[in-house]
Amino acid sequence: MTQRLTPTAAVLLIIPPMLWAGNAVVGRVVSPLISPMTLNLLRWTFAFLLLLPLAGSVLRRESPLWSQWRRFAFLALLSTSGYNALLYLALNTSTPINVTLVGASTPVWMLLIGRFFFGTPVSARQLVGAVLSIGGVVLVLCRGQWTLLLGLHLVVGDLYVLLASMGWAYYSWMLAHPTPESASLRADWAAFLLGQIVFGLGWSLLFAGAEWTFTDARLQWGWPLVAALLFIAVGPAVIAYRAWGAGVSRAGPAVAGFFINLTPLFTALLSSAFLGEVPQLFHAMAFVLIVSGIVLSSHR
Repeated sequence: MTQRLTPTAAVLLIIPPMLWAGNAVVGRVVSPLISPMTLNLLRWTFAFLLLLPLAGSVLRRESPLWSQWRRFAFLALLSTSGYNALLYLALNTSTPINVTLVGASTPVWMLLIGRFFFGTPVSARQLVGAVLSIGGVVLVLCRGQWTLLLGLHLVVGDLYVLLASMGWAYYSWMLAHPTPESASLRADWAAFLLGQIVFGLGWSLLFAGAEWTFTDARLQWGWPLVAALLFIAVGPAVIAYRAWGAGVSRAGPAVAGFFINLTPLFTALLSSAFLGEVPQLFHAMAFVLIVSGIVLSSHR
């Protein structure tokens, strides 16, 4: 398939940051009820149960999944389990503004990893697009007041975000370069995602076990938590990962990486909606910058 940014690809790549923004808002709401690693484990457990009727055959002994177990275990580590684990660790020592600012470097890592590991050249347009996109994220986070950035201090948690961003970038490039052996699984999106979740549950269980062993973990069951788990399992997990994989295959990882920077913008808008605040001028300015970066980077 020729990789270019079509209207369909753009819609597919807009869906994940919208849902991931909702995931951030819901995650903050239920944080007093459940520990972060436990939340991630239950999130993917629910997603596993949702996909099992659609793609349970991928778990059979004769499935090509098992001959590709190393690749799928690595994909799961980079995405469903490791990425979220690193972000949760970052928030223990860093601030949300730091985490989001450092995470805005994802388009840059997309370009660099594509260049050095997958032999994809980087154009001047893509570099300028990355600067515009990151500028839009910064504008959202400082709420149009650049002096707020003067109080920014980097801590060890920001290193975790850098590792998470690099891991997600490499994961996206792996999606765009499937092995011939995994082609049959890639053709069935549910089977492909379920294969990642199976191994991701193993990683997530390991991280949650460490959380309960070495920290003051918490879990308070109730309808608010169940409703939150259903939302993040269906939306940010299944639908978002499905849309991201399809969007990356159509537009390519380098262009897709710029759409991630829509996440903090959508998060700010959703937070404003829940708090009853009216969107500000800087939200519109940030949207223009981020979209300009996307359009410029995808122009041929």
